[in-house]
Amino acid sequence: MRKEYDFSHGRRGPILPVPKGKTRITIRLDDDILGWFRARVHAAGGGNYQTLINQALRRIIEGPNEPLEVVVRRVVRQELEAGRGARSRRRRTQAA
Repeated sequence: MRKEYDFSHGRRGPILPVPKGKTRITIRLDDDILGWFRARVHAAGGGNYQTLINQALRRIIEGPNEPLEVVVRRVVRQELEAGRGARSRRRRTQAA
């Protein structure tokens, strides 16, 4: 290792150029969301969490476009069914 380095001919910027069709951005994600993607990559034995996020976004964009009303109705039905199941389990437990 040298005592001094000459950076007079150095250039700023990325070491590797960004591939065609890709854009470098800064985005703020919730810690739990980012953690989930990183954990998935780790569980798979390695890779790139950014690629996984890109694939997830692409699936949403290219997937079937359901109207918001349809999505909301489906989610409400699922939650109501889950709530009914929890109530009936509580009743059985209390009766016993």
